[in-house]
Amino acid sequence: MKAPRDKRRANAGFNTEHHRRPIGAPQDLRGLFAAMRRYMEHRAILGATEQGLYNMEYKLRQFIAWADERGVTHPSQVSRAVIERYQRWLLHYRKKDGQPLSVSSRRTRIVPLRGFFRWLTRQGEIPANPASDIDLPRMIRRLPRHVLSAGEAERVLAQADLGSVAGVRDRAMMEVLYATGLRRMELVQLQVGDIDAERAVASVRMGKGQKDRFVPLGERALHWIEQYLDEVRPQLAWNAEEHTLFLTREGTPLDLHWLSELMGRYVDSAELGKHGSCHLWRHTMATLMLEGGADIRFVQAMLGHAEIGSTQIYTQVAIRQLARVHALTHPGVKRRARGGQAEQDEGGPQPNQKDAASELLDALAREADEDGEDGL
Repeated sequence: MKAPRDKRRANAGFNTEHHRRPIGAPQDLRGLFAAMRRYMEHRAILGATEQGLYNMEYKLRQFIAWADERGVTHPSQVSRAVIERYQRWLLHYRKKDGQPLSVSSRRTRIVPLRGFFRWLTRQGEIPANPASDIDLPRMIRRLPRHVLSAGEAERVLAQADLGSVAGVRDRAMMEVLYATGLRRMELVQLQVGDIDAERAVASVRMGKGQKDRFVPLGERALHWIEQYLDEVRPQLAWNAEEHTLFLTREGTPLDLHWLSELMGRYVDSAELGKHGSCHLWRHTMATLMLEGGADIRFVQAMLGHAEIGSTQIYTQVAIRQLARVHALTHPGVKRRARGGQAEQDEGGPQPNQKDAASELLDALAREADEDGEDGL
């Protein structure tokens, strides 16, 4: 399977710290590696996205590499005891900075094994699913480690050098992240035609879960996008066939890891004592809107969450109504400060706002972990 562009160089060959040699024997049609390839083809047929397939295969390869080093090379050799041993290894694993993997990261490395071995069982390649009854690490509810206040967000935004082409582009990207809470992949995939200046909204196509949605930009983010489109993008876009909104100096789409490093440098340069990157803006947008009085359902619609945990909260929200709530509760939407409280939608059942907000922030924390920040 072809890896997404942004990860081909960073993870060439899927090498990890515990995997420095080829795994298994690809020519062995009964081996774990060959079985994984068949499973990935099955998932592709079912319509999994390229990014989703890549993430799944990456996690499966991590397990297969670990198993191969211990002489476990065939599905029939994987028992419940083997997977439990893998769980213990994940628990004691330490990253380059000496920190352990988060609970979410350990969970995301076990969950794909359930589907993989369930499929092998259904195919009759193994008699039973060794991962079916494996207990997952219990999630710990926690608030995001770092969230920016409105004043801190302004300080980070001010770090961009507006006298340079890259600075105007970077300011526009940060304004979009701050205003909308887009995932970094969603920002990278934005096309010029996805910006509706008349309505001040962006169309997010094929977001997580292959769902499309509209998000309000607000007048300030739209201002910076228009400045970028008028003054900067024409200097970057040498290829008339390239319609991606934000481009590198070479006129190509952005690399995800490069984008994360860039956003992280802006946060560090603000000297706030806080650290983070693209997801920091997503946390900040959600937190500030909640603090500003937005109903949890509107924030959830902004984030593109179909549900939070097992509680079904999402209701279809008209973009005009969402834009109004966004303008009233997000401190960085207007080009000038403004007051006002959000009007609450009285239609439909109201969830417990405090509990729902906690669930939403938990979901954001899990997203950050699943986005590859732990780097096993």
